[in-house]
Amino acid sequence: MSAPVQSEQSEQPLNSAAAQSPASGQFALLRERRFAPFFWTQFAGAANDNLYKFAFTVLVTYQLQVSWLPPVQAGLVIGALFILPFLLFSATSGQLCDKHEKSTMIRFVKNLEVLIMLAAAWGFLAANVPVLLLCIFLMGLHSTLFGPVKHAYLPVALHARELTGGNGMVQMGTFVAILLGNMVGGLLMTLPASSPVSGAQAAALACLVVAVLGRQAAARVPQLPATDPGLRINWNPFSETWRNLQLARRDPVVFHSLLGISWMWFFGAVFLSLFPAYAKDVLRGNEQVASLLLVLFSIGIGVGALLCEVLEQRAGAVRRFLAPLGAVGMSVFAIDLYFASRGLPAVDLMTLAAFVAQPPHWRVMADLLLLSLFVGLYSVPMYVLIQRRSPPTHRARVIAANNILNALYMVVSALLAGALLDAGATIPEVFLCIGVANAAVTCCVFLFVPDYWRERREA
Repeated sequence: MSAPVQSEQSEQPLNSAAAQSPASGQFALLRERRFAPFFWTQFAGAANDNLYKFAFTVLVTYQLQVSWLPPVQAGLVIGALFILPFLLFSATSGQLCDKHEKSTMIRFVKNLEVLIMLAAAWGFLAANVPVLLLCIFLMGLHSTLFGPVKHAYLPVALHARELTGGNGMVQMGTFVAILLGNMVGGLLMTLPASSPVSGAQAAALACLVVAVLGRQAAARVPQLPATDPGLRINWNPFSETWRNLQLARRDPVVFHSLLGISWMWFFGAVFLSLFPAYAKDVLRGNEQVASLLLVLFSIGIGVGALLCEVLEQRAGAVRRFLAPLGAVGMSVFAIDLYFASRGLPAVDLMTLAAFVAQPPHWRVMADLLLLSLFVGLYSVPMYVLIQRRSPPTHRARVIAANNILNALYMVVSALLAGALLDAGATIPEVFLCIGVANAAVTCCVFLFVPDYWRERREA
C-alpha cells in the first residue's frame, strides 16, 4: 500500500488548515468536507463493531448451544478476542499511518471491513461459531488499524481552534455509535419467530449494510499527505511496541497524558463490565434497566465531550481546568453512586417503568449520567494536548502507543474488579474503590502535566 502522488492543489487545503477560517462551531464541522466524511466513517465503524459483537454474544448466549463455548464464558471470550489485536498490532498500525497517506489508509481499512462482514454474514447464516470468532478477531484488527488514523487525522485537517470541538464530536460520535450498535444488535437478534427473516439473517444483513455505508463515507475523505513517507516498517510487533512506548516517553507531558487517557478507559471499563450484574443484583432491574444504564453512560460521555468546546470558548479561565474538573466529577459521582446504592429494597426484578417510577433510583440515574459527563470533560482535553504536543512525523505511533496502554489498562481493570468481587466486595464497593483510586491517580497525572493548569494560547 503506497501513498498516491498528490497534486499541490488537492492537498493544499488540508496541508495548511491554520490558513483556513475555522468553522463557527463544532456542529458546523459536519458541513465541512475535511471533517464530515471522516466523522461518518468512524461513526459507522464503531457502530458496526458493537452491532456485530453484541449480536454474536446474544446468539451464543441465548440461541445457539456450543459445548466448548458456554454462555457464561462467551462474553469474556468475545471481548478478549476483540481486544487482542490492539496489543499485537497497534505498533504496526501506527507505523503504517505515519508512512502512508491517510485517506488511502482509511479506505484500505474500510475495504477490509466489508470483506470481514461478508465472512461474518456467512457465519451467521451457517451458525458457524469458529468463523464468527475469527471475524471478531479481524474486526478488532480493523479497529486497531483505524485507531491511529482517527486521532492523527484531526490535527492536520482542523484548525488549532477547532481541535477541542472536533475531538468532542468524535468522542460523542463514538459513544453514540457504541450505544446504537449494541441496541440494534440486541433488537435484531430478538426478532420474533413470526418475522420474515430470522435474527441471525437480519444481523448479517445489517452488519454488511453498515460496512458498505462506512466505505461510501470513506470515499469522500480528502487526501492528507504522509507525515513520514521514508519510514521503514518494523514488522516485529514486540520490538516496535517497545519503540513506540519509548517515542511517547520522549515528552513527559505527552506520556503522562497517555497514562491519563488509559486510566479513563480503566475507569470506564469497570462500570461497563459491571452494569448487567449491578442492574440485576443491586438495583433489582431486568435487562431493560441494564440497557438504561448503558444509555445514560453513553449519553453522559457524549454531552460532556460536546461541552468541552462550549466551556473552552465561553467560560474564561475555566477552560484551563476542564480535565482536572472532569477528574473531580468522576470521583465525586462514583463515590456518591456507592451511597445511592445502599439500602435499596430487596424486591423481585423490576421492569424499566417500575424502576424509573421509584425516587431512590433517580439519584442512581443522576450519578451515572453526571459521572459519565465528567468522563467526557476529562478525556477530550487530554486527546487535544497529545495531538498538539506530538511531533507530526510520529504522531500516529504515539497514538498507537496509547492504544496499547488502553488495552492493557482495560485488561487489568477486568482482573482487578474480578479480584475485588472474589474477595467479597459488593459491586457498589467496587465503585467506591474506583472513585477513590481515581482521585489519587488523576492527582498524580496533573502534578506531572502542569499544562492543564496553564493558559493555552492557540493560533
